[in-house]
Amino acid sequence: MAYVSSNRNTAALSFGDRIADIRKDLADAWRAHRIYRQTLRELQGLSMRELNDLGLNPTMLRSIALEAAYGKRA
Repeated sequence: MAYVSSNRNTAALSFGDRIADIRKDLADAWRAHRIYRQTLRELQGLSMRELNDLGLNPTMLRSIALEAAYGKRA
């Protein structure tokens, strides 16, 4: 489950602006999740030989996909 958090000061924003910000945050979260799923699917499609050639272990695939999508080490 992805969580969306924002550090914006919502007191000064109108209701419409807050809704637009929420839509943007949700779109960004969905886009990152799609990148995660696509990256993981592509990595899981590699053979053991291809993974070894890349210096990867199958247990590393999720953390690599998370880093690709969200930009941080898992």
